[in-house]
Amino acid sequence: MKYLVTGGGGFIGSHLAKYLCSAKNEVVVLDNFSTGRRENLKGVPVELIEGDIRDLSTLAKAVKGVDVVFHEAALCSVARSIEDPLSTHEVNITGTLKVLEASRRAGVKRVVFASSSSVYGDADALVKHENLPTVPLSPYAVSKLTGEYYCRLYTELFGLETVALRYFNVFGPRQHPDSDYAAVIPKFLMAIRKGRRPQIYGDGSQTRDFTYVDNVVMANIAAASSAAAAGSVMNVACGERWSLLELIGELESILHCNIVPEFRAQRAGDIKHSLAGIEKAEKLLGYVPAVRFDEGVRKTVAWFFAADQNALAVKPPALMAVTSG
Repeated sequence: MKYLVTGGGGFIGSHLAKYLCSAKNEVVVLDNFSTGRRENLKGVPVELIEGDIRDLSTLAKAVKGVDVVFHEAALCSVARSIEDPLSTHEVNITGTLKVLEASRRAGVKRVVFASSSSVYGDADALVKHENLPTVPLSPYAVSKLTGEYYCRLYTELFGLETVALRYFNVFGPRQHPDSDYAAVIPKFLMAIRKGRRPQIYGDGSQTRDFTYVDNVVMANIAAASSAAAAGSVMNVACGERWSLLELIGELESILHCNIVPEFRAQRAGDIKHSLAGIEKAEKLLGYVPAVRFDEGVRKTVAWFFAADQNALAVKPPALMAVTSG
């Protein structure tokens, strides 16, 4: 099989590309490296095309002979989308439309689209199921919902199979702290590593369905081949929620230290609680999250501190006190 991963130099895209290559597939990566990183693909035998998803001629080259497109390329920051709605629209909406059109013209069988839990907004229902009304609170969320609509239209109008996966707070190795996709974990770790107090916007009681990146990769793989999934939208998460204060406690346990957060005002567009219903993905994809929250956090911490084994030793005592155990 031949696959295209747009945004394959990014956090999720690079994990997906690496998995596909490990399974001996032919993999093309298209990335303009505005947010992705070449080092994420080091040692991964992909055909790399450096270019922009908004350029149809570049897309035509990238999709040639491809069976399945994994569309991961996006500007993923809620905060950035509020500051600059136009660029979010151009990349996430116009870019997605052009990916779909290029795929249709090239005879691609299926496009798997990376959507987001942000499309639900701050709905009253605690558990976010796919049949809930969508109430996006940011240009980023609007862009992802619009991408879903375009996917559905291309399936119904043109017969291009599409599957949209609504990611919930993905985290793991290679997630850079300046990414806002689910950036709280890498941002906390970067602050700790630099001896700073991690910042919490709000009181820390807000909850998220943190989802380790390996789970997202496996959901994508299943979505690429499941006949039952064609034309569907579904959540990808763990079906569990953790508050930011509980996350701080988990990091204290792993790092054997006390962490004192700095609390700031809640940001515009932020959602208070996020918990996924994953029954649809279980039914259509056979999806079962293999890596739970605590294991994923441990794996992420191990990767993040691997290059600096003595990082904690230089922390100011006012910020962190090493505990026994």
